[in-house]
Amino acid sequence: MTLPQQTLLRDAMRSLNLTRDALCERLGVSRRALDSWLLPDDSNEQRSMPTVVARFIGEIMAAQQPEKYTHSVHKPISNIVAGSPHLLSVSQFDRESVQALFRLADLLQPVARRQKVCRVLEGAVLANLFFEASTRTRISFGAAFCRLGGAVCDTTGFTFSSMAKGESIHDTSRVISGYVDAMVVRHPEQGAVAEFASATHIPVINGGDGPGEHPTQALLDLYTLEREFSRLGKLIDGCHIAIVGDLKHGRAVHSLVKLLCLYQRLTISLVAPVGLELPSELMDQLSRNGNQLRCSQQLAQGLAGADVIYATRVQKERMGGEVLEGYSPDFQINLAAVQNWCKPDTVIMHPLPRDSRPDAHDLAIDLNPDPRLAIFRQTDNGIPVRMAIFAQLLGVDQQVPHALRDCNWRHPPHLGPEDAAFDVLE
Repeated sequence: MTLPQQTLLRDAMRSLNLTRDALCERLGVSRRALDSWLLPDDSNEQRSMPTVVARFIGEIMAAQQPEKYTHSVHKPISNIVAGSPHLLSVSQFDRESVQALFRLADLLQPVARRQKVCRVLEGAVLANLFFEASTRTRISFGAAFCRLGGAVCDTTGFTFSSMAKGESIHDTSRVISGYVDAMVVRHPEQGAVAEFASATHIPVINGGDGPGEHPTQALLDLYTLEREFSRLGKLIDGCHIAIVGDLKHGRAVHSLVKLLCLYQRLTISLVAPVGLELPSELMDQLSRNGNQLRCSQQLAQGLAGADVIYATRVQKERMGGEVLEGYSPDFQINLAAVQNWCKPDTVIMHPLPRDSRPDAHDLAIDLNPDPRLAIFRQTDNGIPVRMAIFAQLLGVDQQVPHALRDCNWRHPPHLGPEDAAFDVLE
């Protein structure tokens, strides 16, 4: 089955590491033509890509990586797990497997955007086991599984779990494995999700393990960054990323940093209060591939010239007896700071939830109308990325192109009143 042209084009830019302008030059077409081919099928401005262009793209990609591409431009989607049925850490990924996952997420974007339906997991059941507070991540996993046709069983907190009666993680995992086809587990203790995985052969996905990792959050963050850069004509290789906030306890930061190690020539500004700096072992990993690190406790110094700002809240629930110093109002990223120190096309991200209380000094809500704020596009992208993960782990990824059907219910073109003009569902 021929790939949708939007998926083919994004895959070409990703695999060949080209901006939109560079791909236009390679193909000998105008930027306006390429932009019209990338629009969703139901957009009034969308245009069909000529067959000769699709054939030429296939030839370019085959010449670049002949062992992975054919002239029919079909690329097999490699499994993300490298022999393991679980997703526990982003360390399981290399750049090629990230690209394969994102290509599948591109294919599933119309499902996430209510244009298509897909039932490849019809009959499958997911256990969402969240032993730590969560709204966004838990619902995102559940919605992703449901949009593939599956059903979801939820449990939240220790109080309503048999663990409150002294049951071991091993026993809980083995028992639940008899009921469901996949598990997503969030747990406050680092390493606990891996213990769940060791007791079962059904897929277990790490939904966050204490201060350890949050792999799916980092993957959707990277996917968002790639899509934002595609719109802006930038590449991740060679860009300047400012990571701000609690870098010591932030598991989303830890996973994102490991994924950024797959890229080259990055400038990474690490802006953290005293005592909340990034762990040294992650600093060592980041310094490879020609990447340049800049550590600072001054917001202005960290944000200057950044292509991306990745803000995180202070993880007070993980600090124990630690004393927080230096996290003053001057540390908050707000509209004034962005206007004073950032570029007009800087992308502003946050793994959420952001702490909107006045004394938290987290990412400010006065940025909501600013189109540079990508946090809601970021959360929206969690659905196609998590759908792609489920499809790969449960072995139905090759069925997805054949299973897409038109959606017949109505939805608003914008989900939020302050969504940017380019952030539409149609």
